[in-house]
Amino acid sequence: MTTGADSAPAFDAQALISSLPHLPGVYRMLNARGEVLYVGKARDLKKRVSSYFQKTGQSPRIELMLTQVAVVETTVTRSEAEALILENNLIKSLAPRYNILFRDDKSYPYLMLSGHAYPRLGFHRGALDGRHRYFGPFPHTGAVRESIQLLQKIFRLRTCEDSVFQNRSRPCLLHQIRRCSAPCVGLIDHDSYAADARNAELFLQGREDDVLQALGRKMQQAADLQHYEQAAFYRDQIQALATTQQKQYAESSTGGDADVIACAEAGGAACVNLVMVRQGRQLGDKSFFPHNAEGRTAPEVLQAFLAQHYLNRQVPAVIVAGAEFDAQEIEAGLALQAGHSVQLVTRTQGQRRAWLEMAQKNAELALGQRLSHASNQEARLAALRDALGLPDTVQRIECFDISHTQGEATVASCVVYDRFDMRNSEYRRYNITGIQAGDDYAAMRSVLQRRYEKISRGEGMVPDLILIDGGKGQVNVAREVLAELGMNDIFLFGVAKGEERKPGLEQLICADAKSSVQLTRDNPGLHLIQAIRDEAHRFAITGHRARRGKARVTSSLEGISGIGAKRRKELLARFGGLRGVIGASIDDLAQVQGISRKLAEKIYLELH
Repeated sequence: MTTGADSAPAFDAQALISSLPHLPGVYRMLNARGEVLYVGKARDLKKRVSSYFQKTGQSPRIELMLTQVAVVETTVTRSEAEALILENNLIKSLAPRYNILFRDDKSYPYLMLSGHAYPRLGFHRGALDGRHRYFGPFPHTGAVRESIQLLQKIFRLRTCEDSVFQNRSRPCLLHQIRRCSAPCVGLIDHDSYAADARNAELFLQGREDDVLQALGRKMQQAADLQHYEQAAFYRDQIQALATTQQKQYAESSTGGDADVIACAEAGGAACVNLVMVRQGRQLGDKSFFPHNAEGRTAPEVLQAFLAQHYLNRQVPAVIVAGAEFDAQEIEAGLALQAGHSVQLVTRTQGQRRAWLEMAQKNAELALGQRLSHASNQEARLAALRDALGLPDTVQRIECFDISHTQGEATVASCVVYDRFDMRNSEYRRYNITGIQAGDDYAAMRSVLQRRYEKISRGEGMVPDLILIDGGKGQVNVAREVLAELGMNDIFLFGVAKGEERKPGLEQLICADAKSSVQLTRDNPGLHLIQAIRDEAHRFAITGHRARRGKARVTSSLEGISGIGAKRRKELLARFGGLRGVIGASIDDLAQVQGISRKLAEKIYLELH
């Protein structure tokens, strides 16, 4: 059930309160423009909403918000747990300015052990496939890759894609450096490889002692049979595994899965550190920095994190939190979402206390680094304003770059610097078409028109300063485009590479393209421009290479008569890309559905 109050010149709080029920639900506070200011949940909507308008001595943040409220909408739910889930779904989708907001990162990565006859170790992100086994989740990709490298070293499992595995005729470099047992060319039998895969699985499940015992038995058997080289191999595996076991910190004698969460506050900012423990083994940690957390307490920040972070994610059976608050409500909401009971621990001892102290230290260190970075960035921006004579209001900077190879696959990039940091989520790439190959001026005109036509209509934030990676010609184009769109009040500079393209010799071309400024090599403002320009270049060239590679793959096969879209797709899927197709023999090509022996010979000759 949903109720609401119509927009009016003066907000009538008493009329709203009288209409609210004594039921659990979610309320949304909106301003006169219909923008959501705040989303909250309540065990009793009438009591909770009325408390905003009847209490005195509210915090300055709440008082400021209430002066902007024009409408309050409510949604009734069946329980407080349902209200918690709805509240945080709305916070994620609406991003209200007065709610604590945590960035919605990508799904967490897993380590995969495939279900093939010769299982493959791999990195996985996304939906889980029942044919394979997955371990994790891990807090970041680096933790997965470190685990893969460790397992390669100890158990020598393959990591190559199927298209490579099926077409090898000799061992690869990984075999030569003792990171793979080369099942692709039969240097290890199926049973031995299966045993290694099983031991790797036991290791990932936290059962290192079982693995050590199995390897010890094999080493003794090999020694009894005087197979000393094989015995030495097992000995090396045991030593590597034992060393890893000694280095592993935060290992629990009871095993099990848990997330450990701590919060640090300083300088008006907050940091939440999440340590993931799976099967009693710490997989790593990740730090989160919420928006709109100024003036909030650690319990408030942690409750917001718990409610938002686990939406549409796996929830472990145990969550250890580094602040005391009423955990019953959040436990119920998480259990309802996860489909199993969840224990939220706020008072710790023993092993859990050690985990929590580690997470707290991680949060404090990450926050300290963040504040130091922000202070440095603030000094850089201040130096840039002084050097270029810009007002103190200049804060948001957008930078453009063009990338192509002799006019092929032209891509333009726009990167954004705001609030003393690069804003990756606001980066944009633009594929440039319909211009003469290699015409950088036309490409710059195209991207600026596409970018700022929308902004001139109110669809996006207006930058305070625009940087163009280029010289006078590009600056003239940018000035013309901005004039056509009526956006002449934006500061504009070109960043022209210096003599021999050496860093520190850049010329800053002014908007009139008739004068330039050269900052000293040690000027912090120049360092900021270089960082933003380099990021724009990186983002453009990454997009260009991807577009060029895709075009070349398509064009190489499109040039062969008899290969249509369907057969091209079959070939690329079978061999994992153009490189795999080129490396395939005629017999291999002929095994693809729809490819006859004659056509396979034709493809082979064309590609070679």
